[in-house]
Amino acid sequence: LFGQRAEEAFAASSSGGALEKRDIIARYGCVVGVADVNLAIPEGEIFCIMGLSGSGKSTLVRHINGLIRPTSGEIFIHGQSISALAARQLRALRASKIAMVFQDFALLPHRTVIENVAFGLELRKIRRAERMERAAEMLRLVELSGWEHRFPDELSGGMQQRVGLARALAGDPDILLMDEPFGALDPLIRRQLQDQFIELSRVMRKTTVFITHDLDEAMRVGKTIAIMRDGRVVQVGTPSQIVSRPADQYVADFVAGVSELKTVRAADIMAPPTAHADQNGARGRPDTTLGELASLVAASERPVAIVDEAGAVVGLVDRVSVLKSMGGSQAHG
Repeated sequence: LFGQRAEEAFAASSSGGALEKRDIIARYGCVVGVADVNLAIPEGEIFCIMGLSGSGKSTLVRHINGLIRPTSGEIFIHGQSISALAARQLRALRASKIAMVFQDFALLPHRTVIENVAFGLELRKIRRAERMERAAEMLRLVELSGWEHRFPDELSGGMQQRVGLARALAGDPDILLMDEPFGALDPLIRRQLQDQFIELSRVMRKTTVFITHDLDEAMRVGKTIAIMRDGRVVQVGTPSQIVSRPADQYVADFVAGVSELKTVRAADIMAPPTAHADQNGARGRPDTTLGELASLVAASERPVAIVDEAGAVVGLVDRVSVLKSMGGSQAHG
């Protein structure tokens, strides 16, 4: 709650009065930023939080690194309440465990690309040779080798955002907080960066909280999605669950027209692997979409093998399961 009478407003809303957001601002002059949110975000997962402007998603993500202290409630990271941390401990947590990527690239214009990437390591007093080596490694990872000694104004918007991502990854954080990181980019560049980020996530396995107001982006990037409205989470689920079983009319309207070809994934429909699974046939990943699976099964006489990060077969998808799911998609539409 934001406002001078926040404690009074909170007491009133907690007493069973079921006050709505508009009631609290009318009676107490306080704004509800986030209310009754309970989330558990698994390690290594991309967790999308989405909603319209003013829904509370950016306010929520700023609670996670302590930029905003909750009026009531707790945030736990690896089982530790960050509300119990002193200011110095909180700064140390942000420096070593959490990195944030904003829509505004926020690069230092007087520093070169590699110096921007290494800046956080410099603040942590890492020796120069080590931090430059780490920064160069991150630039290779985001495909910006050769641009190390350029300045930010010499780069395109998409390239600048990749520098921002490399800077966030350079400190090897456990958690990435990404607040509409691709929102200012052109659609084609945005999609390219989404693809690159998804691939990076497969490799680096960072726990990521990804804020977006773009439904298509959430469906492409997130393994799990939370939809917010007026500071509250109205539904949490996989893209397939949200599209096929919306929790209320608000969510149904939100996802209207979204094809399950984009949201149903191999993990949703795959059968257990058999001992005789074709090791040389078509392959997909657990997050391969139904549309992509349709192309794979159309080009193969055998079921598509679904493999994990280690290359082990974890499931099979055949033509029948794809056709059944596509039939459900058409019926849903």
